[in-house]
Amino acid sequence: MNAEILAVGTELLLGTTTNTDARDVSLALSELGINVYWHTVVGDNPARLTECLYRAKNRADLIVTTGGLGPTCDDLTKQTIARAFGRELYFDEAAAETIRGWFGAHGRTITENNMRQAWLPEGSTILPNDNGTAPGCLFETDGVIVAMLPGPPRECRVMLRNYLVPWLRERSGETICSHMVRMYGVGESQMEEQLRDLMDGANPTVAPYAKLGECLVRVTAKASSREECELLMTPMVEEVCRRMGEVVYGIDVDSLEERVLQLLLEKGMTIAAAESCTGGLVGQRITSVPGASQAFKGGVVVYTEEAKGRLLGIEQKFIDRHGVVSAAVARKMAKRVRKLLHADLGVGITGWAGPDGDDVGLVFVALAARGECYVRRLQLGRFDRERIRTVAAHSAFDMARRWLTGLDI
Repeated sequence: MNAEILAVGTELLLGTTTNTDARDVSLALSELGINVYWHTVVGDNPARLTECLYRAKNRADLIVTTGGLGPTCDDLTKQTIARAFGRELYFDEAAAETIRGWFGAHGRTITENNMRQAWLPEGSTILPNDNGTAPGCLFETDGVIVAMLPGPPRECRVMLRNYLVPWLRERSGETICSHMVRMYGVGESQMEEQLRDLMDGANPTVAPYAKLGECLVRVTAKASSREECELLMTPMVEEVCRRMGEVVYGIDVDSLEERVLQLLLEKGMTIAAAESCTGGLVGQRITSVPGASQAFKGGVVVYTEEAKGRLLGIEQKFIDRHGVVSAAVARKMAKRVRKLLHADLGVGITGWAGPDGDDVGLVFVALAARGECYVRRLQLGRFDRERIRTVAAHSAFDMARRWLTGLDI
């Protein structure tokens, strides 16, 4: 099955809204073994949307639209799709009752234009909206499946996962399973070189991905049952892990911080962080993982030299002697925050995130543990601030992961 994702919204063309829906839909469809060959973005204009629909239905087996299902006058996706595929709209009383119930449950007064959302193309299967009022829907005609999802990401993502993906999986008549192998400390080209011969297989498939600071490999198999899929995938996952070695930090985990939290909980240990250039990013990331309160003692953002002195007791003469961005200061930050918050591990990060200065991209990351303290010197170059901060936080989690698993830091 070949798919086209058609995102509707003038705000996407203007750049005021990032099209995260297309990313989410692409990831979900790829896990089902559906080929996404086209991404199209079109504004809230019926004529241009119609043109895109005619093009899509002549080249795709599955069209997934996002956006344009709401109550306002520029939400015209359903009406335009109905006309393009020769279908009338009908008023779905069950959908209308759900909309009324949503407003009642939230203590809000319903306006008449909200009932526009209950008009659907005839012959549609409704996709419930667990996070909003606009229902999605899908229908099949002339060998083409058309699925309509809402634009707000929190609505689109849940409807996709809870309703569209299960419908597509059931229709396919086969089971498709994946495992994601995640790595830190290896570049995309090096990973590809080490795994290139594994990427030519048909079942299971091995697909590489790269994100900021890390790499991923998705192993996907198709079979008649999950058990058969696992039999196909297990040897391949093991081979990927064998070749890549200690840079593999987890399988089917979402992030480095999730893996670190898992390890901390397994060992009954805790961690704390003192951050300068990352501005609390380490703390923000680990606390975004459920269960973090059991292992993350807390953190301090000591952005200035004065803060380093007042909150961590690092003397000004020590900073003057070594430099505020130095291995010595990072080491002192890690040790002091560990002692201050009675944690098993302490992280200290200091660096120049720029954009100005001769040493932009120079970062020191320290990990203190049981009388030991390790420091990494990162020279990240004149990248943007967000990249420098992200890679520094990655490095802190990787150092903790390595210490917790007995690997060299």
